[in-house]
Amino acid sequence: MSRRLLAMSVSAAAAVLHAGPGVTALPSVRRHLPALNGTGRPGTVALTLDDGPDPRSTPHFLRSLARLGIPATFFVLGTMAARAPGLLRRIHDEGHEIGVHGWTHRSHLRMSPGRVHGELARTAELILGVCGAPPRWFRPPYGVLCAGSLLASVRLGLRPVLWSAWGRDWEAGATTATVLAHLRSGGIRGGATLLLHDSDCAAVPGSWGSALGALTAIAGDGERQGLRFARMSDHLR
Repeated sequence: MSRRLLAMSVSAAAAVLHAGPGVTALPSVRRHLPALNGTGRPGTVALTLDDGPDPRSTPHFLRSLARLGIPATFFVLGTMAARAPGLLRRIHDEGHEIGVHGWTHRSHLRMSPGRVHGELARTAELILGVCGAPPRWFRPPYGVLCAGSLLASVRLGLRPVLWSAWGRDWEAGATTATVLAHLRSGGIRGGATLLLHDSDCAAVPGSWGSALGALTAIAGDGERQGLRFARMSDHLR
């Protein structure tokens, strides 16, 4: 084998190893990995919100969650949190949990392992500095893991978790009705982890309104089933 062919083979193998964990973004794969899928205690449901904190929208979510008596887990972006540290602190002070979503909303498949580690570490340090408590959870942008993000999460003491049902609230044309339909199709039931977004920084402008409008109905679905909404640390075994 020529040196050039060997180098190409090694490069291809490295690319496969780097991207391999990304298959867990597929629901058909993830359902066989209950911990990563966010499958928790049968009597609880976890509501998670990505991409904030956003001063334009997150306060609306906090007011609705307080009115409904629902704790949530916010997976924050470092760039957003650095611009609104007071809002990040408010999320924590109001009893919600904060996890790491990344410093930017860039796919980890497009970053080197060192860059991934740096982004996660920087975000975790910001959360600790503002809130006084280290984050425990990590969700990659777009829900796509890579070898670098898994290695970084281990080194930083973060546990990766995705979701079992999402509202697709980032889409153009999303409405409260479509968000609820997607969530109910995925299953608003005991053990579920639900994904919505409290910011449109990586989505269609104004799309967060469809997620906000769905909160009351989501709470009602849980109440009718006798379920308790819980922070991620209380939800997962």
